[in-house]
Amino acid sequence: MIELEKCMICPHECKINRKQGKIGRCKATNNIKIALYSTHNFEEPCISGENGSGTVFFSNCNLNCIYCQNYEISQLGKGKEITIDKLAKIFLEQQEKGVENINLVTPTSYVPSILEAIKIAKSKGLNIPIVYNTNAYEKIETLKLLEGYIDIYLPDLKYAQNELGKKYSNVDDYFEISTKAIQEMIRQVGMPVLNEKGIMQKGVLIRHLVLPNNIENSKKVLKWIKENLPKEIYISIMAQYFPTYKAKNVENLNRKLTPKEWKEIQDYIENLGFENGFIQELGDHEEEYVPKWEYKD
Repeated sequence: MIELEKCMICPHECKINRKQGKIGRCKATNNIKIALYSTHNFEEPCISGENGSGTVFFSNCNLNCIYCQNYEISQLGKGKEITIDKLAKIFLEQQEKGVENINLVTPTSYVPSILEAIKIAKSKGLNIPIVYNTNAYEKIETLKLLEGYIDIYLPDLKYAQNELGKKYSNVDDYFEISTKAIQEMIRQVGMPVLNEKGIMQKGVLIRHLVLPNNIENSKKVLKWIKENLPKEIYISIMAQYFPTYKAKNVENLNRKLTPKEWKEIQDYIENLGFENGFIQELGDHEEEYVPKWEYKD
């Protein structure tokens, strides 16, 4: 069990005593903090389905992405502290609404408490899939604690170039850490298993957000996935980037993707021959952008 008296939940290994109110890189304390929970209909079709995904947005994050679209939650810590019992109750309330799954968004900092909440909720009838929606900057030891409790892993794979991880998310070793984490996730839950409605019940789906002026990074991410993971792997390639938070003032990030950039990525995906996944439409999106997905068979 992870001890919060010397926190080493994530790769930063801050070793601070969260039970004494100390805060490390992610700024999380000893208490669970969430920004909101809701029925979310705009995840990938195999996650949201018709009934929506039961999302729980956890406050704070162990990355500092300067373009984060949820920066008020992840970087500024917007949210409210709740108890483990309350979190378990939220899981059950979401299930009662008929959602397809429980979707834990940016959960890393709260893994010990989340595990206890899952145990409580399962003892009271929670039986829908649980999704671990993460930036993939995870410790293998922490992920192993989740084995048997998480049904679906939904990791980002942001960078194949560590210099971008340093520049945009303030970490030195993103690629090595995230790729090992994704391989551990696959070991635990394998390739996606969908029910008769096309809703994922188990497995890994890898997301990648394409950044403007960084097309080569995206190509390297896709190439690594193709060369190192099973051919059945599901990918989700996102075009929803828009300049927000600190990225508004960063030259390479202060605009949306161009149609030319997006077509270059689409052509590259086709040439690599991926079998399963989703690609967003580019669209003329702003902060209220609602993604539209096209299934790629």
